[in-house]
Amino acid sequence: MKNTTFKTLLLFISIATITGCTSDDDLIVQDTKTSTEKKELSKTKTYTIRYGLISQSGIKTLSGSYDVGSFVATNTISGDSFETYAGSGFQALPQYSEGIPAGTYIFTAMQGQGGWVGYGSVTGMVSEDQVDDDGYITIYIPIVWEE
Repeated sequence: MKNTTFKTLLLFISIATITGCTSDDDLIVQDTKTSTEKKELSKTKTYTIRYGLISQSGIKTLSGSYDVGSFVATNTISGDSFETYAGSGFQALPQYSEGIPAGTYIFTAMQGQGGWVGYGSVTGMVSEDQVDDDGYITIYIPIVWEE
């Protein structure tokens, strides 16, 4: 009886050791979201923002190359920011930001490398109601000064 118990215990320990040594569960990221959370995330619709500029004289444009370091959308509640960073400091219009969730945002542009233009900001809603005929939410950032 002792011999059988010992062999059973030894077999169990051997299997546990082999399984523990060969398992790569620690290399796999476990998804901790519940199915309800996953359903809510899949329902979250995102939008594409199309950026343009408004000149000091009030003319809107979606074309041309400007001294813009990046366009930025910052959610007023969460503080999450979405940028269209261009490494060279100049961006051709229009610029796009994809994957923006619904909410209220402050939209602005950062000075480019030359520092020849200063930009203001606008506050606006991102929602299905704001989507235009082209399928974008178009935001025009005002130019407040330029040299």
